[in-house]
Amino acid sequence: MDRKQAMNIDSIENGIVLDHITANRGEIIYRFLHLDELNCTVAMIRNVKSEKMGRKDLIKIADDISIDLDALGYIDPGTTVNIIKDGKLVAKRKLDLPELLHDVIRCTNPRCITSTEQELTHVFRLYNKPGREYRCIYCEQKKEGTF
Repeated sequence: MDRKQAMNIDSIENGIVLDHITANRGEIIYRFLHLDELNCTVAMIRNVKSEKMGRKDLIKIADDISIDLDALGYIDPGTTVNIIKDGKLVAKRKLDLPELLHDVIRCTNPRCITSTEQELTHVFRLYNKPGREYRCIYCEQKKEGTF
């Protein structure tokens, strides 16, 4: 029996909508942003049909929280951040790989100064955009791939 199910997720009055998340990456973003710790409504919708992407994930947060956009751009470049105020879209930003990452990824080189100086910020610079390759600014250790 072939049934189509309609799903209704309420719109939000004030908050953030993370759209155009690569399918099945929403859970990674959910965990990274600690959305389970929020005291507001959060809806994560997986595998939504999309003309542009085929399938995508979507996260709605019914609160105006602070989000590290650089980290989000690293986790899933192409994600769109929509800011909603009084039920209207007031700002929209499409994310890309950031040039610098601060304390998002950690250097794994045991000889790096960040291994001995624990209070130092782990900073990585985008070295090769097509390869998504970042390098530690202190020791040049490579970090490739995704979050």
